[in-house]
Amino acid sequence: MAKTLTILLAALSAASTSAFVAPVQSRVSVPLPSTKLFGVEEGTAAAKANEISDEPEMNPDNPNLPALKGDYDWDAEYAADDDWITENVPGKVVVNEVDLAAQVTELTKIEERFRKVREAKEYEEARIIGFVPMAETYNGRFAMFFLVVGLLTELWTGITIPGQIEEMARVGGFIGPDY
Repeated sequence: MAKTLTILLAALSAASTSAFVAPVQSRVSVPLPSTKLFGVEEGTAAAKANEISDEPEMNPDNPNLPALKGDYDWDAEYAADDDWITENVPGKVVVNEVDLAAQVTELTKIEERFRKVREAKEYEEARIIGFVPMAETYNGRFAMFFLVVGLLTELWTGITIPGQIEEMARVGGFIGPDY
């Protein structure tokens, strides 16, 4: 029985793995005439990729930092990609320097306005004193906690909540002793 089960499992696994193997298609490659440079053919995408340095560009103002975001050269990054185009790009708009400066100024104003709104919101959310939602939440939690503590103390000691408050005032010295 065990031998039959083993043979059945082996046949099943062989059949199931062969169903997922794709047939191999043969390709015929025709070598193109070109010169080789360090084992890589010139003019290919691999040759273009080898021309690009793997080292990250450094910020000219501070060499310890990487290059600035705005200085990123996409054309150099995708130079090895045959589909990467740099001229006649659909949707590309050429803007003169005056319009570009006006756009930068307006975007800076918008960014500053949204930054102020974000900072005000973060400040309000961080406040815990005053009539702010976080203070109200803490106040409610403390009230419920001490109500439960008062009820449990009343259950265990038999002293009512007003009696407990009177006792704490006596212990604290706010009320004098009864003579």
